[in-house]
Amino acid sequence: MRDDLVGYLLNAIDQPEARRIEAALADPMEGPALRRELEVLRKATRVLEPDREPWTAPPGLAARTLAFVEVEAAKRPLPAPRVFTPAAEESASGPRAWLDRAIIAATALAACILVGPLLLDAITESRARRAERNLQTASTALQGYAESHRVFPTPPDSGPLSRAGLYAPTLVSEERLVADDGTLLVPGTSLDRRGGFRIPSLKELEAAIGTPRFEEMVRTMSGDYGYTLGHRDASGALQPNRNLRREHHPLMADAPDECCERSSNHPGGIHYILFEDGHVQRVFQGDLHRDDHLYKNHKGETAAGTDPEDAVIGDSHHQP
Repeated sequence: MRDDLVGYLLNAIDQPEARRIEAALADPMEGPALRRELEVLRKATRVLEPDREPWTAPPGLAARTLAFVEVEAAKRPLPAPRVFTPAAEESASGPRAWLDRAIIAATALAACILVGPLLLDAITESRARRAERNLQTASTALQGYAESHRVFPTPPDSGPLSRAGLYAPTLVSEERLVADDGTLLVPGTSLDRRGGFRIPSLKELEAAIGTPRFEEMVRTMSGDYGYTLGHRDASGALQPNRNLRREHHPLMADAPDECCERSSNHPGGIHYILFEDGHVQRVFQGDLHRDDHLYKNHKGETAAGTDPEDAVIGDSHHQP
């Protein structure tokens, strides 16, 4: 979203994008910070305001200019090649050289203002596509596990290992995921920038129970992604995550932030969701909880669902 503010300010984006930005500016959570950034950008580009309106050329200007150039060229012979000497270099520092440098600087500034947002958009899109590919890789590993075990990875009903992120060490222990290849990282997040991320195996996780290291491991073991917390039956027992191949039922997604209302993995409010049938969908913030809250069950809790259709995505450390 922040990358699009310059384009919005300069009227360089299409109407759907403009409406999306206006909705974000009006959002009670995200809006105040974005409005402050927009005001800073508005002040920084105020010097360009006189040049924003198009100039209308006088009739016949192009023809008169070409005629003038032709006449002047006929009057003057071509200049000899210029050889720069120390004296010439010294003379080049006069008013004309200063004007040339000013024009070059102004051109560079204009290029940065116009090309910068496009470059940032390209970087953002490249990171988003990489995150989508990573999630698809995780989908392949989960589908393979389900084919072998008839269910997706499911944490224990209770105990210290009853965590949403346990699926990651489970897949690593079966060599369905590589522990340190970055599949469960989203490019540009704090966990990605920190470096050295590695998914622990089940044995390493079990050996760390009761130590301070265990809490850190369960907080990060599934990287930047959350996983389904499953559902409990009428008696309160956690049920296995069966593969019913439902195209509407989330299995993984960008991990929620502390308030469990959205994820901060991507700029612009983008979220990626992996569904039970194996397809990945890109969803914007405004559509995230349209049909069912992604991060909370029907009771409003980040816990296991209350019925088989109550899908809840929890962060790595969340317990069903």
